[in-house]
Amino acid sequence: MERWTGRVALVTGASVGIGAAVARALVQHGMKVVGCARRVDKIEKLAAECQSAGYSGVLIPYKCDLSNEEEILSMFSAIKTLHQGVDVCINNAGLARPEPLLSGKTEGWRMMIDVNVMAVSICTREVYRSMKERNIDDGHIININSMNGHSVVPQSVVHFYSATKYAVTALTEGLRQELREAKTHIRATCISPGLVETGFAFKLHDNDPERAAATYESIRCLKAEDMANAVIYVLSAPPHVQIGDIQMRPTEQIS
Repeated sequence: MERWTGRVALVTGASVGIGAAVARALVQHGMKVVGCARRVDKIEKLAAECQSAGYSGVLIPYKCDLSNEEEILSMFSAIKTLHQGVDVCINNAGLARPEPLLSGKTEGWRMMIDVNVMAVSICTREVYRSMKERNIDDGHIININSMNGHSVVPQSVVHFYSATKYAVTALTEGLRQELREAKTHIRATCISPGLVETGFAFKLHDNDPERAAATYESIRCLKAEDMANAVIYVLSAPPHVQIGDIQMRPTEQIS
């Protein structure tokens, strides 16, 4: 990770869960991390914790609604002005709404498309522009995907969510191909976890907290720190090694 010391990483959805764990790990390894979310109070608290711990990097909170393209573009403009640009992009932000295909609300579907697909695509385009402007040829774009982007489970509440994550699988491979066509050494990776113990299930089942809690009690789940370790592993790979997709499940998970 030494070559990333002092360089700039963008982590979306950095306020809680996987995003917060990844942001902390990158700061610990000496990176300048812009952590964005709609609410930045938790990122500000995490930034203070990183500073108190004496980590060699720094966490910079940034308020951004990723469903709004103008806010994303404004964020990239601010990063360019204050920190030159982005060298590593962790497209982590994502959400699921319990909207089945036969009875779901259009608003919920659109929200998932906007954050899980459109925001990933916009951030990827803008970070590539940032790299090209500065002749950065060793950058890295990592999409936090899901095992739901590789298989469709028999649970109607996640079928549309699964479709958005299948899109992330296709987008990451398409990005890899386009980066090769552009003759760059910028790398693209997606990391696809199974059950990770975060607040995700409580947002999916926001009307049924008991069901949400049971999701994490049935087996020993992955932790957000496991995902952060996977990100560090990907970034630590030698320049000639591109890791396309890491699929991670809890040992006890079946599907």
